[in-house]
Amino acid sequence: MTEATGPVAKRILVTGGSGLVGRAIEKVVADGEGRPDEKWIFVSSRDANLTNAAETKALFEQHKPTHVIHLAAMVGGLFKNIRYNLDFWRRNVHINDNVLHTAYETGVQKVVSCLSTCIFPDKTTYPIDESMIHNGPPHSSNFGYSYAKRMIDIQNRGYFEQHGCRFTAVIPTNVFGPHDNFNIEDGHVLPGLIHKVYLAKQTGSALTIWGTGKPRRQFIYSLDLARLFLWVLREYDEVEPIILSVGEEDEVSIREAAEAIVEAMDFRGELVFDTTKADGQFKKTASNAKLRRYLPSFQFTPFKQAVKETCAWFSANYTNARK
Repeated sequence: MTEATGPVAKRILVTGGSGLVGRAIEKVVADGEGRPDEKWIFVSSRDANLTNAAETKALFEQHKPTHVIHLAAMVGGLFKNIRYNLDFWRRNVHINDNVLHTAYETGVQKVVSCLSTCIFPDKTTYPIDESMIHNGPPHSSNFGYSYAKRMIDIQNRGYFEQHGCRFTAVIPTNVFGPHDNFNIEDGHVLPGLIHKVYLAKQTGSALTIWGTGKPRRQFIYSLDLARLFLWVLREYDEVEPIILSVGEEDEVSIREAAEAIVEAMDFRGELVFDTTKADGQFKKTASNAKLRRYLPSFQFTPFKQAVKETCAWFSANYTNARK
């Protein structure tokens, strides 16, 4: 919890505060981006079960937030989504409805929720932008999570039209960084690869990468995303979501991402691509044109530098990292 030193005008509750993005926001605030009139409160599933309406209400009554950054969600990588689409749908719909409705009932001034680029239609034109969210079904591999996240946008519009609430959402591309979930089976692609390279280096074995390595992704470093979250909370007044992403020119293939990790961890072994494993969507290139209209000079951390910092963090914190 970060205490404000002056008069507190904002009490900012961050749900999912112990996760990848929550920890990044906590670090950015602690490193000097916080303001004297802000009190930051980071909570996790240990503080309340947000699928439970009564526990959600009790959490809000305890902390009395004026602003909320809503990050809490059931999340997982491609293969976990394929197995548990119904669970992803139900748990996330319950969490989101409880958080947004409790925020409305308790007079919260602004909520910024976190969506994902997987909410966009599977069959679409590229680059995707904020106007295209509801233009068709998402990819079948994670339809439960995708539709649950889309519903946040529907709810935000509803609370604004009926009650004038300033609830909005951001859509980051693939986030990675310290405090990620490095689980090989259920985590996202980049932290999973980092863990695989670490183990392959320890055992002297080849590095096996699931799929062809050809799919392309835009990766955003969690600390860059954290700085953008603060800007959205303080400055962005639209109810419509905003994509938070590096530019289209910074998209990399899974093979290129793996090679960056191999270089960062000085892995000398062989790379093997297991093409019997699914690739997921080939690409989901997102436009950051809207973000650039607001923040033309925002500097993203170069991909290789961010990978190097994340690999160093994982190696130094291997025992306690989520995996």
